[in-house]
Amino acid sequence: MKRKTVSVMLALGMALSLTAGCGGQSGETEPGGSSVGAESGSVESGSSQGEAPETETGTETENKGGATGPNGEAATPASEIQLTEEEKQQIRDGGYTAAISLHYGGNDWASSQLEGLQATFEDLGIEVVAVTDADFSAEQQVSDIETIMAKNPDIIVSIPTDATATADAFQSVTEAGIKLVFMDNVPEGMTAGEDYVSCVSADNYGNGCIAADLMGEALGGEGQIAMVYYDTVYFVTNQRDQGFKDTIAEKYPGIEIVSEQGFTDENGCSEQGDAILTQYPMIDGIYASWDIPMEGVLSSVRAAGLTGDDVKLTTIDLGNNMAKEIAEGNVVGLGAQLPYDQGVAEATLAAYSLLGKEAPPYVVVDAKRVERSNVLEAYEDVYHVEAPDWLKEAVAE
Repeated sequence: MKRKTVSVMLALGMALSLTAGCGGQSGETEPGGSSVGAESGSVESGSSQGEAPETETGTETENKGGATGPNGEAATPASEIQLTEEEKQQIRDGGYTAAISLHYGGNDWASSQLEGLQATFEDLGIEVVAVTDADFSAEQQVSDIETIMAKNPDIIVSIPTDATATADAFQSVTEAGIKLVFMDNVPEGMTAGEDYVSCVSADNYGNGCIAADLMGEALGGEGQIAMVYYDTVYFVTNQRDQGFKDTIAEKYPGIEIVSEQGFTDENGCSEQGDAILTQYPMIDGIYASWDIPMEGVLSSVRAAGLTGDDVKLTTIDLGNNMAKEIAEGNVVGLGAQLPYDQGVAEATLAAYSLLGKEAPPYVVVDAKRVERSNVLEAYEDVYHVEAPDWLKEAVAE
């Protein structure tokens, strides 16, 4: 059921005239209550925290140091984090061990990042002695860290479930002489180069910019949209939401964000979708902070008898379900993290610390624009495996 027809000429004109970059400035990852309008976790347009990177259709966004880390650190591209063959052999001869403490291991992002970590550690001869999953519980992660420390690893790679509640536990890791590398977020009060080696993240602001560009182009620069955002202070999701909001405001003045729905449970976002569609039944588009919340929004869209032609949907993260939805035309596209590559960078930075090699405080893996035209290529870039048959079939239909 298509309720509005956007002029083809207008859409083409917008696509040709708009630059591919996100002209804004960058402004905590994703772990998994609804409220209409901007609430406690909503993001403000015009946040100034670093120059946003440029994007190109179907390619990675090259982050040239514009994005900033949790403590304002300038970003170093992950492509610069490398070891010589001599350095690799030195690590292999060391007989080192590592452990991995995840905030949550039950999604495609975590699985792919874990694969990148384990493959790199294996190549370096570093034995992984423990992998834990806190299931979003700070209390469980504190317990996990205590269990890991009993194994006396040389390295711990972790993503803090809560930057405040886990800070003391991670500080005890540092005091024990164990090298710490963080994914995406850093515990409160800890300093790179002193308390931990480095933090590695996707270019989340850039991913938010990509999602906004996809939305703006799909709507021909005109319409009313809503945001479904993660309603807590969490660095990487805050950045991606800010990137989306800034880009809409700066590049697509004809698009109005009329509703901002916050959530804390990633699996319950059909409630946010229902609230939006109840208040704005003619909404033109909806953005969600990552793929699992978008699945809930998409279920609401379908329950309302609408399709991807009626409501344009964009998000972040190329999970398997979202890849299929893009291939089938139900979701316009998304900004994708490269979690496997992130895991490689984290393991390599851990090796830096064992070698006494200076590590940059904040490392960023490029963002990638994904839409139907490049979803097969993007899947292979994200997961480092051939695109599965079910995805190829969905694209071919």
